[in-house]
Formats: sequence, C-alpha cells, structure tokens
Amino acid sequence: MNTIPILNIEQFEEDSFSNFYSNDLSTHLKNNALVVQKPHSHNFFLCVFFLEGTGTHEIDFNSYEVTKGSVFFLRPGQTHSWSFTSAPKGYIFFHTQDFYECYFLNKSITQFPFYYSYENPPYLGLSETEIKVINSRFEDINTEFHQTNIYKKQKLASLINLTYIDLSRIYTAIDAKHHVLSSSYLKALSVLEQTIETFYKTEKSAKFYANKLNITVKHLNRVTKSTINKTTTQLITERVLLEAKRLLVHSSKSFSRTAETLGYNDYAHFSKLFKLKVGMTPLDFKKRYEIDDN
Repeated sequence: MNTIPILNIEQFEEDSFSNFYSNDLSTHLKNNALVVQKPHSHNFFLCVFFLEGTGTHEIDFNSYEVTKGSVFFLRPGQTHSWSFTSAPKGYIFFHTQDFYECYFLNKSITQFPFYYSYENPPYLGLSETEIKVINSRFEDINTEFHQTNIYKKQKLASLINLTYIDLSRIYTAIDAKHHVLSSSYLKALSVLEQTIETFYKTEKSAKFYANKLNITVKHLNRVTKSTINKTTTQLITERVLLEAKRLLVHSSKSFSRTAETLGYNDYAHFSKLFKLKVGMTPLDFKKRYEIDDN
C-alpha cells in the first residue's frame, strides 16, 4: 500500500490562475474523481459547503456527518476522504496561505477559529437562515473565480475574508470560549503546533518545546490548557499517534518500522502506548480500516 497522496493546488489550476481555486461541488468531484475519491491530503487550506447531499466525511480518523448546511475546513496536511449516500451539491474553494496573507499583511489565516488549531473541530452545521447568507458568499466567490475581470485576485481575497468572518461569527457563537482567548496565547499555541510538527518524531518532552518557545513548561501548559484544555504532552502524543494511524493504514511499512519512524526503537513500548491511547493494538487498528475499505 502506498503512502497517502498529497494533492498540490497546481493540480487544480485553471487558466494559469495560481494559489486559488473554486468550483461548484458536483462539478469538482466529477472532474477530479480519480484523485479525490480515495484518502488524501493537501498542501492548501480548503473550505467546502453543502447545499444538498448526505454521507460521511472522515478527517484524520474522525467521522463527521454530511448534511444540508454542512461546512468543513481543512488545513494543509490533514488527511480526509468522502463517502456519500446521496449526490452532493454545494461549493468548494481552496487557497494557499500566501494567497490570503499577501492581501492582509497584518493578519494570519490562522486568526480564524477553525484554522488556528488542529484541535478545533473542522466542522460547522448551519441553520436555514445561515445557509442563505453563506450560500450567497460562496456563489459570489465562484462567480468571480470563473470570470476574467481586473483586480480578480484582490476581490477574491476580500470575498473569502468576508466569508471567513461570517463563518467565524457562527462558529464562535456555538462555543463562547473563543471570544475570550488571549491573542498572545493563540499565537503561542500556533507556534507550538508548528514546532511539534517539525520535531514530534524525535522530541517527546514538553521541556524541549518550552525551550523552543523561550518560556517555562508551566507557562506552556497554561497556554495549552487555556486554549484547548490539554497539556503539552497530550498534544505531542496525539500528533505522534495521528501519524502512526496514517502510516498503519496508508503505508506498507512494518509495525516495527513504523515505530522506529516515530522515534520508538522498542516496538513493545510503542504498541503499549498505542493501545493505551487508542483502545486497540496497532494490528487491530490496521485490520479495522482494511475491513472498512472492503
């Protein structure tokens, strides 16, 4: 079994328009059936909105129901796959980080709650009233993308910014805690997640990451507890286990080689940790997904 494919935004470019893509969902899925039907990840940010259709959307081994009004947000590197029980309709757009931040120099795409941490749910369910508002936003984005007007990129950047603002208001209304989070804590969390992404295969201690951020372990844990109610060690372990799941299901590496790749020379220790946190052995986990795929 091959490693899960990473889709590049260049694969979807139209008329040499780089760093951004939009389409109605049914057309997108039809045109790209060969690459989007199987589990994959991206090197870009993705937002998809459903007007019709039912099924499930699996993101990093968590399953979400697809219904009318479902909106999903994916950050680069996340693994996902679709399974539809009725034909989906709606809109999809995606873009690179640079596309957004080039036009909003003092803002980061991770300012939005659905993007500022992998720990935040990548899903939002809209009411009928909210569907009308958001549908109008996605329509405007898709219309602009498929036209050839001047200042096209500037308008698209403005439109997705407005769309993200509207979606953030709905998202934060569901969980009021997002209103009171310290901007400095959010920045520290973002840097921590990026640092974990770089070193998680070799570095497992909270002290290492605290040193990288030039703060104490106590303060780092205060940041993670205040923002996502987890310790630094939990975050590190969860990132290791997510990669373990990806390798077990989507690669042909042996169990011992998978453990070594993640920094565990003792497979028994890795297997014990995996079972403790996941609730089943690596072998049982792999078998479960092989059964699901058949």
